[in-house]
Amino acid sequence: MTKNLFTAITGRPNAGKSSLTNLLVGEKISIVSEKPQTTRNRINGVLTKGDTQFVFIDTPGMLRARTKLGEHMVKSIRSSVSDVDCAVLMADATKKISPVEQQLIRSFAENGTQVILLINKVDLLKSKEELLPMIAQYNELYDFAEIIPISVKRRINTEKILPALERFAAEGEHFFPDDIATDRTERFLCGEIIREKILWTMEQEIPHGTAVDIESFKQRTGKNGAEIIDIGAVIICEKQSHKGMIIGKGGERLKQIGSMARKDIEELLGCKVNLQIFVKVKEDWRNRENVISEYNAADE
Repeated sequence: MTKNLFTAITGRPNAGKSSLTNLLVGEKISIVSEKPQTTRNRINGVLTKGDTQFVFIDTPGMLRARTKLGEHMVKSIRSSVSDVDCAVLMADATKKISPVEQQLIRSFAENGTQVILLINKVDLLKSKEELLPMIAQYNELYDFAEIIPISVKRRINTEKILPALERFAAEGEHFFPDDIATDRTERFLCGEIIREKILWTMEQEIPHGTAVDIESFKQRTGKNGAEIIDIGAVIICEKQSHKGMIIGKGGERLKQIGSMARKDIEELLGCKVNLQIFVKVKEDWRNRENVISEYNAADE
């Protein structure tokens, strides 16, 4: 008898949602950084364990929508929460309950969602007693199916997550092949890797106004018979001044982004990669519906 389970992983920006998704799936399918808005699209992570197929929906961090792109991200979160078997609420043990968690909890209540609360980053607390007031506050807000203090980074209590989720699995077919880790294409993942490196290397504000378009993705055979993939990518930014900052003096920052991205892409694809990256300006693209759709920044 096969079973399936669709789980939305929700929470405030930088709570550890993407890191948790990568941990549960066993592969890096979601990009990670300390900056808000790192996850921009809904990404399905897939883990088939025995007869049960887990589908983890890594959602963008809930935020106040200030642009058309932000509106798409909030819509993606609401859509994810409304149509799942259960949800995970990722909380940060070092931060007080915020309007973000309260808004998500209201969505859970409206949909009658079964929710497991994971309080992440417990390794940063001085003592376990600091958790007790937070757990009490969350218990007042919602009837959680289970509350598990964890640290994704230190792998504390993370082995308890799958068993807690599995009890919500329903009898049914597997919706994805058993051997895949995500429903997203390699082309999409390559673009996300490049965007991750932009987030890692740039200042706080600039990366939010960037997108990555993979314009070409071609496979060929090298002289020694080894497979090579030629990738042509374009970084989209909102201002001419941002373009100069992304490229950097003498092109150094763009070279750094390309070098870091190529290494990860080669690991993802399992072959040598020839990566060419260019930068283009599309002013205020985050408020232009056609551009958001064109550069795969909206939920698909």
